[in-house]
Amino acid sequence: MLTPTLIILFPSLFPSQLPLPLFSAKVAAGFPSPADDYVEKNLDLNELLIQTPAATFFVRAQGESMLGAGIHPNDILIVDRSLEAVAGKIVICALNGELTVKRLQGVNGQWQLKAENPAYADLIIHDDLDMVIWGVVTNVIHAL
Repeated sequence: MLTPTLIILFPSLFPSQLPLPLFSAKVAAGFPSPADDYVEKNLDLNELLIQTPAATFFVRAQGESMLGAGIHPNDILIVDRSLEAVAGKIVICALNGELTVKRLQGVNGQWQLKAENPAYADLIIHDDLDMVIWGVVTNVIHAL
């Protein structure tokens, strides 16, 4: 039996743009240089994170099966339905009616949904499994 690993779906919309300053200086783990203290341009996170708005949705992760991929409980995943789900991509799937996030992988001619945490088993895709890939995860919003 699979436990649901995702909650809270809502579509990606551009209700308003909110351009914020992007500083051209990189952030060092030391003292910043006063000479680098200027704004390069304004940056809208919609522009940066969403390539195809009509095909993009957000989903909140639940569980720890993808910790090795940098996906933690309560992270927001940005998912693009227009991208092709190919080997190596992290995908959102409906498996027998339950949502999950896993890495799509081909092993010895067999497709698998790979967990990125050794405490969780990989799922082998077979004909008896009712599976629909909803989209490819493009970005993760992770709070510190």
